[in-house]
Amino acid sequence: MFPTETVYGLGGDARSDRSVAHIFAAKNRPSFNPLIVHILNLEAAEEFGFFNETARSLAQYFWPGPLTLVVPRKKEANLSLLAVAGLDTVALRVPSHPIAQALLKAFDNPIVAPSANKSGYISPTEPWHVEASLGKEAPFVIDGGRTYRGLESTILQVMDEDVILLRHGALSQEEVEEFLGKKLKTHSSGDINAPGQLTSHYSPRLPLRLNVLDPQPGEAFIAFGQMDHRAILNLSVESNLQEAAANLFSFLHSLDHPDLYTGIAVAPIPKVGIGVAINDRLQRAAAPK
Repeated sequence: MFPTETVYGLGGDARSDRSVAHIFAAKNRPSFNPLIVHILNLEAAEEFGFFNETARSLAQYFWPGPLTLVVPRKKEANLSLLAVAGLDTVALRVPSHPIAQALLKAFDNPIVAPSANKSGYISPTEPWHVEASLGKEAPFVIDGGRTYRGLESTILQVMDEDVILLRHGALSQEEVEEFLGKKLKTHSSGDINAPGQLTSHYSPRLPLRLNVLDPQPGEAFIAFGQMDHRAILNLSVESNLQEAAANLFSFLHSLDHPDLYTGIAVAPIPKVGIGVAINDRLQRAAAPK
C-alpha cells in the first residue's frame, strides 16, 4: 500500500495474474471492474497502449498527475488480462506523488493500484484508513501522510477522435476542455469500462444525506463555506473546492461511527469545477447499497 496524490493504492504487479487476483480478493472487488495500471512516464505507457495524437497531447500536458487515459490495449503487452477485465482497452496513469514515482522507478514495471480499501467503501486518504478497512490484508503501508488531492483521478477514454469522460475526478472537466478546445463527450452506456462507475460506491456505514441545510438530531453535519452552528466539520470555511476535495474522504472516515451518530448529513456543494467530482462521489456514496 502506497500513497499517490489522489488516494492510497493497493499495489501489485500488473503482469501477474496471481498478484492481481490477490488484490481483487483483498478488496472483495468484482472481477468485471478493471484496474488502473500505473507507470513511470509516457514512454512506459506506450509499451502497453496505443496513443493517438490526442491521447499523447493529453499525457504530455497533464502527466504526471491525476488523469487516467483509457486507450486501445496492445495485445502483445505483458499485462494480466484479469487486470484489464479482459477488455481491449487499458487504463493508464502516471502519478505525481514522489513516493509513487520512486516506487515505480525502483520496481521498473507497471503497477496496478486500486484504492486500498474494501470495494464500495470510502476511499483512503490517510494510512489509518487503509488499516481500518483492510486489516490483516494491509500488512505493509508506506506512510506518506494525508494525500493532497483527496479524490481519485479523472478518467478519459480516447478512441479515434472521440474523448469520452468516464469518471469525474481531481482534474476538472473544465481544465480538460480548455486544453482540448472542445467539449468532452460523456459515457452513456451501462458498460463498466473504467473504475468508479458503479452506482453505489465510496459508501460509509452510516446513511448519508446530501444538500442538507438543516441536519436532524443525531446526525453528524459536514458544512461547506460560511455556515453555522451545528457543523461538526467544515470541508472548507473559505468555500475552496480544492480544499473540500482534499478533506472529503477523510471527514467521512472520521464521522462514520454508528455508535456516535445516526447518520451523516452534508451541506450543498457547488457543481462547478472539481465540485462536480465531489458531488459525483457523494451521490454514489449515498446510493442504495
